[in-house]
Amino acid sequence: MDETPSTAAGLARTLLSESEAGGMSVFGSREAAVLVPISNLASQPEILFTERPQHLNKHAGEISFPGGTPEAGDRALLGTALRETREEVDLSEEQIEVIGALAPVGTFVTSFRIQPFVGLVAAEAEPTPNPAEVARILSFDVEQLVAGYGMRRLVRRGVPVRTPTFEVEQHLIWGATARILTDVLRRMGAF
Repeated sequence: MDETPSTAAGLARTLLSESEAGGMSVFGSREAAVLVPISNLASQPEILFTERPQHLNKHAGEISFPGGTPEAGDRALLGTALRETREEVDLSEEQIEVIGALAPVGTFVTSFRIQPFVGLVAAEAEPTPNPAEVARILSFDVEQLVAGYGMRRLVRRGVPVRTPTFEVEQHLIWGATARILTDVLRRMGAF
């Protein structure tokens, strides 16, 4: 059996369990969870992102993973990530095989502790954006993402920061999403 990161078993071996990730301490006083949806892992892996609508008060136009904050009834943070994925891009739990977690990422400006989970999307799944939350769904293959990687100086709220970014097809992925993406690409052996 092939255990390289290009197979589900191989990638899962590089990931954390939900409890390992949950026990890690990072900056952030508010909990959130996201799903890193991957399709075509064995052939030409692609990672799905959402572009937030311009009309939103927070994070308008930003590229992110499906996710959000916990609500009553969520089964821990994994339940939050799966519920938000269903609400934002219409992928059900039956269409996603969660294979593990990544280290949590903290945000300093908004004080979130974001718990990422990695899920493989079924071949027959057809994500559909919820227009109230998602302007459009973006899907980039790993080669595009690696080619678009760079450390860039961005100015946010008047403060210059040097941060990992990905620029693909004139879309800029930065912030917590870029840090999560860097982690998953390293675990996939992309760089």
